[in-house]
Amino acid sequence: MTDPLHSDLLDLAQEAARRAGALLRDGRPADLAVAATKSSPIDVVTEMDIAAEKLITGLIAERRPDDGILGEEGASTEGTSGIRWVVDPLDGTVNYLYGLPTWSVSIAAEQDGETVVGVVTAPMRGETFHAVRGGGAWATGAWDGERRLACRPAPPLDQALVSTGFNYVAEVRTHQAEVAQRLIPLLRDIRRGGSAAVDLCDLAAGRLDGYYERGLHAWDLAAGDLIAREAGALTGGRPGERPSGDLTVAGTPGVFEPLQRLLEDFGAWHD
Repeated sequence: MTDPLHSDLLDLAQEAARRAGALLRDGRPADLAVAATKSSPIDVVTEMDIAAEKLITGLIAERRPDDGILGEEGASTEGTSGIRWVVDPLDGTVNYLYGLPTWSVSIAAEQDGETVVGVVTAPMRGETFHAVRGGGAWATGAWDGERRLACRPAPPLDQALVSTGFNYVAEVRTHQAEVAQRLIPLLRDIRRGGSAAVDLCDLAAGRLDGYYERGLHAWDLAAGDLIAREAGALTGGRPGERPSGDLTVAGTPGVFEPLQRLLEDFGAWHD
């Protein structure tokens, strides 16, 4: 039976994600421009990232004023309740800026440092994914009702479809390209979607066999990591470690460990 608190957190996360997704989908100006940059001139923030985070954090603060919040665009509140929200108001900003459909809103709730609720909505795909710790992973989309998610049966590594992403700092991205070049001959193929949250949900939905990326932040992966794990995926960082900015690896059982070993051998976490 789901903890009533977790059910309440899920309801709030779903409402916030739905509202923010609608704002981003329906409110995107035709002349959308870059509002700021972060790690490099191509690591961009738009006015809509900022507006979506304001909507989400405002709703959370109204409903649960004692909770902490960590948001990509600067929201930071300590809180006193033991609950912290980890918010990426627009994961895949460059896709959004260019009018590509693979972007998402990602909202997770942590209780005493452990993720207990995750919601990712991809408005242009008409899909929303969610999970509560211990309750499985679920999605709604172009089918009737909610669908329970499950990873694909693990193929041999040379038949695995794996997704990744690239950093916006040129030196880091160059090294990531070298790692990908070494991996490609050992896999079925590599995909690069542009939203870590969507990649993790696609792994949960059986659309990928594996995923890895360096340089992610808590808001990039908190919700998607829980959804993937609740669908049967394994996730981690370097061997024996949790996902982190050094490295995030996720995969179906049978793909995760050999992929993680290759990434360790190739020094995927190094500059």
